[in-house]
Amino acid sequence: MYPLHSDEYWMEVALAYAYKAEQLNEIPVGAVLVKDNVLVAAGYNRSITDNDPSAHAEMIAIREGGKTLQNYRLIDCTLYVTLEPCSMCAGLLVHSRIKRLVFGAADMKTGSAGSIMNLLQEPRLNHQVDVTAGVLAESCGQIISDFFKRRRQEIKAAKKAQRDSESNL
Repeated sequence: MYPLHSDEYWMEVALAYAYKAEQLNEIPVGAVLVKDNVLVAAGYNRSITDNDPSAHAEMIAIREGGKTLQNYRLIDCTLYVTLEPCSMCAGLLVHSRIKRLVFGAADMKTGSAGSIMNLLQEPRLNHQVDVTAGVLAESCGQIISDFFKRRRQEIKAAKKAQRDSESNL
């Protein structure tokens, strides 16, 4: 167990939300919004479940955080997320004035906190976010890797079943 209120502690909480997404067969990403070492809001991917391409873990946590704090500016808040945010979510962090982002696994395909671009620290924007990368990166990356491995196996099995069914006709 990690020290209470450490980055690792909060990332473990975010991982618990990632598992909730996985239970819905969503890409397992979880996020928690913290202010003054208190959980303000949480979210997990629900794009498929909600038929909403913007229903990323970060988006949900930040929307709920704004309601909880009754402010669209989330000054002095830290967002913990298991996967590096995409450009949509990175833009949201800038607009909501999140003070700090802590993420687990890097995303070499869509990561916008340093992997393919760094939108969060773009000097031409009116706000920059402090970024801490790689907290519990192995655990955060493993849940996503395992999810996609399982999905590929399911797709392969479904294709085989379809071929077998067609050959029996």
